[in-house]
Amino acid sequence: MKKLFACLAIALIWSCVEKKDDKKEMEVTKIPDQYTIKQMMDNEAISGGSFYHDNSKLLVSSNRSGIYNMYTVPTGGGEFTPITQSDSASVFAISYFPKDERMLFSMDGNGDEIYHIYLRNLDGSHTDLTPEKGARAGFHSWAEDDKSFFFTSNKRDSKYMDLYQMDFLNYSPKLIYKNDDGYDIGNLSKDEKHLTLNKPLNTNDSDLYLYNIATKKKVKINKVQSANSSQDFSPSGDVLYYTTDVGNEFSYLMKYTIATGTSNKVIERDWDILGSYFTENGTYLVTYINEDAKNTIEVMDVATMENIDLPSFESMAITNVDFSNDEKWMRFYAGGSQTPSNLYIYNLETKEQKQLTDVLNPEIKTEDLVSAEVIRYKSFDGVEIPAIYYKPHQASATNKVPALVWVHGGPGGQSRQNFSSFIQYLTNHGYAVLAVNNRGSSGYGKTFYQMDDLNHGDKDLKDCVEGKNWLASQPEITADKIGIIGGSYGGYMTMAALTYTPEEFAVGVNLFGVTNWLRTLKSIPPWWESFKDALYLELGDPYSADSVRLKEISPLFHTDRVTKPLIVLQGSQDPRVLQVESDEIVAGVKKNGVPVEYVLFEDEGHGFMKKENQIEAYSRVLEFLDAYLKKEPVTTIKDGNEINSQQ
Repeated sequence: MKKLFACLAIALIWSCVEKKDDKKEMEVTKIPDQYTIKQMMDNEAISGGSFYHDNSKLLVSSNRSGIYNMYTVPTGGGEFTPITQSDSASVFAISYFPKDERMLFSMDGNGDEIYHIYLRNLDGSHTDLTPEKGARAGFHSWAEDDKSFFFTSNKRDSKYMDLYQMDFLNYSPKLIYKNDDGYDIGNLSKDEKHLTLNKPLNTNDSDLYLYNIATKKKVKINKVQSANSSQDFSPSGDVLYYTTDVGNEFSYLMKYTIATGTSNKVIERDWDILGSYFTENGTYLVTYINEDAKNTIEVMDVATMENIDLPSFESMAITNVDFSNDEKWMRFYAGGSQTPSNLYIYNLETKEQKQLTDVLNPEIKTEDLVSAEVIRYKSFDGVEIPAIYYKPHQASATNKVPALVWVHGGPGGQSRQNFSSFIQYLTNHGYAVLAVNNRGSSGYGKTFYQMDDLNHGDKDLKDCVEGKNWLASQPEITADKIGIIGGSYGGYMTMAALTYTPEEFAVGVNLFGVTNWLRTLKSIPPWWESFKDALYLELGDPYSADSVRLKEISPLFHTDRVTKPLIVLQGSQDPRVLQVESDEIVAGVKKNGVPVEYVLFEDEGHGFMKKENQIEAYSRVLEFLDAYLKKEPVTTIKDGNEINSQQ
């Protein structure tokens, strides 16, 4: 009897332990509400924020209409007022005019990247200020006298961007700098005496020049080959601020005194300084730092050389700032990987702060979204690879989920800790995502950045495979259900993975990815001329002996090796990765009898801007993943042997 009681007691204790573990499991395994792609894409995206001259309102761009258009919003809070109603090409606000309600905005042809600058007149009519057919124009800066603005254009020669000045009276352009040598146009001093010019040497290094507009003489700023980038002139115009990585892994801020030709270090951090600029009157120096794949912003009071305190948020960071011309107000965006960025206004004198937008779709609960986690893993040769991990709430050791290796664009891009409706849609539907920053990614030092030069499709691909192995080792991941996804260069990596490591990934999602490097490098847009040679140094020259290697690493010529299901998405207007790239890779893989889906958008370019197309594209991706990655294998018997197949 005692023995039986002891057994019952042990059983009771074991039962309690099991219940406690179950409770713990329930605490860490949250089943979120599941959202449609339409709900997820109804998160509004807002950018810009030009102050009206009396600070009463801001000019912004928003996709709330389904495509980007221009709006105004009161700085005291209130409703958005639509200024444009485009239903085809996206409209991006540039700025209010300095002293009145005229506006500048830019627009291309459905993603062809041939941007024109448009004027919105006081009567509401619109005028194309750069109407030359096939020519690309970009806003540069306002003139100090508030009577003209500067812009760049390749209307004279499609290969080179010249600098022009356009007055407000007749809107007639005047050539300021004729660019016959393939420079990138940099900053112009307020006194309009000096212009900076950048000459790319390779994808990391470039020479920086100071050009005297009156004498037409230029002086080279950097003394050794390095990464150099013009940032801003001091308000007086006698000092140039620029970033460089001379003697360092990361870029830091320098100042060059024009009169003496001497340089001094201003700011150095443990990460790359992405950019730095002065506010209108020079009261503040704003600096952006790329800290482990997210922006850190410092605003220095120039008089005290001390950083001012900025608003702080729980689980969010300030991602972008700009100031009113009188420097009394700052507008900023704040968000995180699990929170789309909202627009705020902040008074630097009173510390008054106001949120102007609430861009998260009210149908979506914040707690159902996933916070990104920065992780690092060792690659095949011991190199440490940074990555950003999105783990679905419903994932656990007892509820394993499929996963995707996500590869950024580039080459040389970086996956960052920003909000992505697409990634949140995937995680919400039970897919873990590991956004890898394989060797060759920016943001982790110049040595890491250059590790994939003339080596694409090899070590960078192995880094992605090791990312898959890291996922497979996680207790919440179904190890044999890991796919690969990416756009542009990431699309190339998807096709490289399916071609050169055909058994590593279960499926591939190729968004407008390069598949034929020979054709892509020969057909780059003419306005890329300034860094064409630098691109060839990283990837290879298609007109040289490099063509042999470029053909070998181009998936299009090896489609017979692809054995796993594939979906390809492409925009017909894409000037970077031509539609023929996707047409041919789909046709080639289909010959293998492999499941292939193709989604083509006639009115998109390099990336999908219209909400209706995003909804179509991302819903098709999820349907594909559900069909070929998530489904359970079914065991059948044929000729006495077990055969695993998809349901």
